[in-house]
Amino acid sequence: MIALPHSRFPDLAPAEAWMARRGWQPFAFQREVWQAMLDGRSGLLHATTGAGKTYAVWLGALMRDRVVAPAPSGARVLWITPMRALAADAVRALSQPLPDLAPSWHVGLRTGDTPSAQRTRQDRRLPEALVTTPESLSLLLTRPDARERLAGVHTVVVDEWHELLGNKRGVQVQLALARLRRWHPGLVIWGLSATLGHLQEAMAALLGHQHEGVLVQGRVDKDLVIDTLLPSDPGRFSWAGHLGGHMLAPVVQDIERSGTTLVFTNTRSQAELWYQMLLQARPDWAGIVALHHGSLDPNVRAWVEQGLKEGRLKAVVATSSLDLGVDFLPVERVLQIGSAKGVARLLQRAGRSGHAPGRPSRVTLVPTHTLELVEAAAARRAARAGRIEARSSPDKPLDVLVQHLVTVALGGGFEADDLLAEVRSTWAYRELTDAQWRWALTFVERGGPSLQAYPEYHRVQCIDGVYRVTDAGIARRHRMQVGTIVSEASMHVKYLGGACLGSVEESFIARLKKGDCFLFAGRLLEFVRVQDMTAYVRRAEKDRGAVPRWGGGKMPLSTEMADAVLELLDAADQGEFGEPELEAARPLLEMQRRVSRLPRPGTLVIERYRSREGMHLYLYPFAGRWANLGLASLLAWRLARDRPNTFSIAVNDYGLELLSAEPVDVAPVLDGSIFTIDDLLHDVWASLNATELSRRRFREIARVAGLVFSGYPGGPKSMKQLQASSSLFFEVFRKYDAGNLLLGQAEQEVLSQELELQRLTLTLRRLQLWRRVMVDLRQPSPMSLPLMVERFREKLSNEKLADRLARLLKDAQRGMDP
Repeated sequence: MIALPHSRFPDLAPAEAWMARRGWQPFAFQREVWQAMLDGRSGLLHATTGAGKTYAVWLGALMRDRVVAPAPSGARVLWITPMRALAADAVRALSQPLPDLAPSWHVGLRTGDTPSAQRTRQDRRLPEALVTTPESLSLLLTRPDARERLAGVHTVVVDEWHELLGNKRGVQVQLALARLRRWHPGLVIWGLSATLGHLQEAMAALLGHQHEGVLVQGRVDKDLVIDTLLPSDPGRFSWAGHLGGHMLAPVVQDIERSGTTLVFTNTRSQAELWYQMLLQARPDWAGIVALHHGSLDPNVRAWVEQGLKEGRLKAVVATSSLDLGVDFLPVERVLQIGSAKGVARLLQRAGRSGHAPGRPSRVTLVPTHTLELVEAAAARRAARAGRIEARSSPDKPLDVLVQHLVTVALGGGFEADDLLAEVRSTWAYRELTDAQWRWALTFVERGGPSLQAYPEYHRVQCIDGVYRVTDAGIARRHRMQVGTIVSEASMHVKYLGGACLGSVEESFIARLKKGDCFLFAGRLLEFVRVQDMTAYVRRAEKDRGAVPRWGGGKMPLSTEMADAVLELLDAADQGEFGEPELEAARPLLEMQRRVSRLPRPGTLVIERYRSREGMHLYLYPFAGRWANLGLASLLAWRLARDRPNTFSIAVNDYGLELLSAEPVDVAPVLDGSIFTIDDLLHDVWASLNATELSRRRFREIARVAGLVFSGYPGGPKSMKQLQASSSLFFEVFRKYDAGNLLLGQAEQEVLSQELELQRLTLTLRRLQLWRRVMVDLRQPSPMSLPLMVERFREKLSNEKLADRLARLLKDAQRGMDP
């Protein structure tokens, strides 16, 4: 037991004593949080992963409960987490101090996985501390007695706030917190995060722009090691996935000599492949190497998580499903397959190892192509400099507001002026106009001009000045799909004998014929049939199978990472290869410099190459995949505006390729005039199939706004049905309700999320200022080849792609050697 000096804060003594009995001494930031909470202040705690954030706010909440007015029985503290796995872990952590500090308290869990019997018990009486998700909290708010049931809540904690802040789930949390704060003006709210930029804005989004908060930064000395598994022969040419298989042996060796290892991949498809590769390399690891991603059955995921906690597993191949703060103390090493694409994501994954104060964290990057060696060194440099990506809250998404209006109308009803003030107190809706508010209110009350003849869209009724839901069917449907998580419709995958393996996107299953084989849940499966939105399978005997491709797999390189990469390329251009990763990538970088130019900060490299296909134009703005896609479409449209031409487009994180059938006048590119931001919105929409992009985005908006119902349990609607329904609404609104603000939201989301308009605008501005250098290539350069491969992959099978690449590499090598 550690002897602690007498506390300057007598009310903190129980918390300090509890920690002392475990051999711990509170950090200064923990005491700061405790005192702020005792003073009734809200805030944001930003501290290193594994530094003790949980007990900083949890012990503060327990101490605060001793000084607030006695509350009725029921919930006192709400703990909001973004993931169900994290919620279960939080229950275990929060339960630890209760026997000593609050013996009458219970910690309960309420998520979509909570058994109905447990939910029934909670319906009778909520536990003193309730761990829940944004969706389950909103469901609680739909109860007519919600205010009474949550009357004793004095503290709300939002864990992993960075995971929610930048998306609609975070907006859903903002609205729920505003509702709770209106009921309880003295409510204390705290957010937790280890990886946030723009901390003041992040705190304002959590607390609302009208409320001041305390920003606490927990600076705990903790060793962080970021290193790289260097390939034996990176080569002078490389493309996405080129080194993947070559890195298997070093990965196996690294796992073999380490303790429990987490192997992170960026996509579920990649996780499936690496899991199979590990077992093929080491069949004796069957049973001690596992797979974890969001499409697997919850029971499988729970088994893997428990195996990690108990140290029974040698390695787990995982996606972002294990990114967050689940406490796996046995994890000694983290491997990241490919680039993490962002500093925050890399730090988050590194924190899964050494997840305790004083223990070092280590993440080892495994490049899948040679330029990822440069990304690895850039990530280390950016992490050391503290260049963490900022996340911004979505700006007044009206589909979330529409859903919230129905939620509040169910949860006791609302008066329009009072709820407007409440909604405007949130960061996301601080600039909500009167016109937008009136539109949203009218939309839930009468469905707007095009739907007013249909009673099912008269969801809310105004009775004596109070808006309520009076139709039981509408109430039931709304409660069944509260939330903002919208993904591709999925099918359960089951063995013919009945055991469930997980779920796969419907679009993948739709392409399969009876007898086709595919890789899923770490097994090779043979497709048998579809029945009732379930794909039935059996174990396959064939050697090969397709891997499901899930949506949203490709993450763009962040601006912070891209800038760090350019800085390192600048050093390499000057002959400086101080980092081991740069030395390993040296053959490729020197080849690029010899046959072309290396991109550098302030310099746009433009390559031109003529082949039998036509004229290839390559630009390297390092703007990330999605901004480069918008830029490529924009440039193709502007180049063809005065001189008709046909373009094929390919993009990656570094650059873009425009392949044209006819020669292109590059003068506007060289003089920078093509990069103007004048008429940018008009040109972006003209350069794309804008209507189809908006229609696709509208499908998600329609589901969040409650226009499209996904179906009752046991009878879910197929993706084809949902798409048809949302497309019908889209066309009806365009023809008969052109002022429908959900149409405008669809356009804005396409621009901001799919094309990263803000980043595209900044890229155009800096390309106007950059020096532009044109190089005519005799053969493809090391940086242009990956763009060719991106384009070929859309057209060729693996066998044909291999033949094409062999010819390209032969051409590229010809005449390049000194």
